[in-house]
Amino acid sequence: MSLEERIQQVNQKIEDACKRSNRQSEHVNVIAVTKYVSLQTTGAVLEQGLEHIGENRWQDAQAKWEALGQKGTWHFIGHLQTNKVKDVIGKFAYIHSLDRLSLAKELDKKAGALGMKVNTFMQVNISGEESKYGLQPEQASSFLKDIQSFNNLNVIGLMTMAPHEEDPEMTRPVFRGLRELRDDLNGQALTAQPLTELSMGMSNDFEVAIEEGATWVRLGSILVGKEEGTRWA
Repeated sequence: MSLEERIQQVNQKIEDACKRSNRQSEHVNVIAVTKYVSLQTTGAVLEQGLEHIGENRWQDAQAKWEALGQKGTWHFIGHLQTNKVKDVIGKFAYIHSLDRLSLAKELDKKAGALGMKVNTFMQVNISGEESKYGLQPEQASSFLKDIQSFNNLNVIGLMTMAPHEEDPEMTRPVFRGLRELRDDLNGQALTAQPLTELSMGMSNDFEVAIEEGATWVRLGSILVGKEEGTRWA
């Protein structure tokens, strides 16, 4: 299947999921996860009109960003080490993995030095899996209070990763939990502006995530395909 055909297929699945949940498809943004594909394929993704590019590690993203960084909007979606903030700040418009105070401090400091604000998602480990990064749901409120004085951070929403399930329906409680947590946090008015965004859903479960309110889905293999010799989780 060609890249164009995969994009069409994904767009149709998004439309169908939105119809099932009485949502409008323009409220769902697609991030093309290019972490395991080549510079050439990443360029082709942008040429097809997909604006948002997601990468997990600066080491893998650097060559692509240096060649294509002006052609799209870049999202850092992987675990971000504090000492790598200097590499990604100012290059990635969105950081999806804000999960600890030390990272918040460094992002705020580096963004301030550049005279900018960085859009962030607070990563929450809704599933409770030990292998997953993220704050525990019960820590979310106090974390937002702790970073209220960080004027260079713009926390726009929450992010989570669901367990990989053969039956995507099994992921629904995770996505619903993130939406409910967002709504609860908004009720506490802990941020300058309400949290509007939910970054959740990947190739195997994004339709369920959309039904539960995802505003950003992170799609790798189902969208950009697979390349020989690459590793796929």
